[in-house]
This record gives sequence, C-alpha cells and structure tokens, in this order.
Amino acid sequence: MTSQTPPTEQAQATASSTERPPVSTWNPNNDPAKTGYDPTKRWANYFNILLGKMSQEGQEAFREDAYIRNEARDCSNCDKWRDYLFEYSPTIRFMSKNIMDLNGKLDRSNVQCRRCPTRRVIGEDGKEHTVRQGGGFSPDHGILICANEMRNQGHLEDTLAHEMVHAWDHLRWKVDWSDLRHAACTEIRASSLSGECRWTREFFVRNNFTLTQQHQNCVRNRAIRSVMNRPSCKDDVHATKVVNEVWDSCFADTRPFDEIYR
Repeated sequence: MTSQTPPTEQAQATASSTERPPVSTWNPNNDPAKTGYDPTKRWANYFNILLGKMSQEGQEAFREDAYIRNEARDCSNCDKWRDYLFEYSPTIRFMSKNIMDLNGKLDRSNVQCRRCPTRRVIGEDGKEHTVRQGGGFSPDHGILICANEMRNQGHLEDTLAHEMVHAWDHLRWKVDWSDLRHAACTEIRASSLSGECRWTREFFVRNNFTLTQQHQNCVRNRAIRSVMNRPSCKDDVHATKVVNEVWDSCFADTRPFDEIYR
C-alpha cells in the first residue's frame, strides 16, 4: 500500500519551495541577501546600517518603507505643527501678513502636508541618483510640506518660511521659474531669510563647525544645489555661475524683512 502525504503537508512543502524573500513596499524586487535589508527584521536592519552591511539600495527601501508605514502619524504631526505656527510663530505670521498685502493668501487650505517619495533622477554622470526635498511652492496650488522629512516643529518652521519667501517673491516680482537667474535669486533669498542657514542649525544639525562666513556659505551651497536640480541647468559649474551672477543683489535684499532675523 502506497503512503500518501497529507494535503496540508503537501501545501506546506509547496509553499516552502516557492517562498519568496520578504517584500519591501517601496521596492518589491528587494532581495535581503543582496541589499542587507529584511522588512521583517527591524532591529537587525538598524545594526546592518551601523555596521555598513546594508547597501544604498537597501537603506533607501528601509527609509521609504518606514515613511509609508508612518504616513498617517507624520501627516498628523505636520498638520498640528503647521496650525500652531500660523497662529503663534512671529516669522510665519509676518510672512502671512505680507503675502496678504500683495493680495495673496496662504493658510491650511493651500499649505498641505503629504508624504513625499524619494525621486529618482539621472545625473550628469549618466547614473541614477535619488532626490529628497522638504517642501515646494507652486503658484497655482500653494505650498507642499513633505511631512515624512520634517524632524520637528522647528524644522517645519524653517521649511514653511522658506516656501513663503518664494510665494512673496512670486507675488511681488512675477518670478519666471524657468529662468535660472530668477530661480537662483529667490532661492538665495529663501535660504537666507528662512532661518535654515542660521549658525545654530548648521552647528548642531549639520555639524558645520566653521565660525566665519558660515551663513553665506550655507546659502550659496543650497542655492547651487537647487539650481542644479532644474532641467535647464547643465551641471554644477553652470549652477555656480548663475548663482554668482545674482549673488550680490539678491543676498543683500532682505525684503519684506528689515534685516536677517533668523
């Protein structure tokens, strides 16, 4: 008499033989054996990162999966911080008033918190690179805040102030966003006036320990990186040239502030 394997055991054997590696929501093709990232082993992933055993591809999937998992929490925190800043932040209230003086309006209806996935772009070297951002301004839609990139309320305040400077510039001067000189100028002003390049932010967050020209260097570097991400910019040399051409007049222009406060 021939013995037969029970159906349940057959199903288990079949499932075991066709079992696939744990799937990443961000990258369904993730292979833990190659990337060092296993979506089912959170603590092991932390150690793999610390020990340098996780590839860049694995780290990207690890980060983006966490963003997807925490999307509701991140957006809720972002909404709460945004509402508080519009009510109590001197900088945000000041910018909001000056935008209203130019017949514009920014409030919770057009300042939206959303999860922003990392973008993949082809660099000048022909290789694929990832681009992350904290927010963005659109003349037609308002301001987008990338909730998953916001570390805390202070970070959101800097990001929101940055985008509000762009909004003020657009209302005041009708910025041509396809013109690299226009884009460079408003980026210089936004980085300088928002507070994101103040000494404490550079020292404690970005580990920039220089004591002289720190603010100017930060503003210049951020403006160059922003211009480089625009389609009509050829490379970093082109971006640097454009930023240098408008630097003196744009860095000195602190409107609508009397001076650099943050």
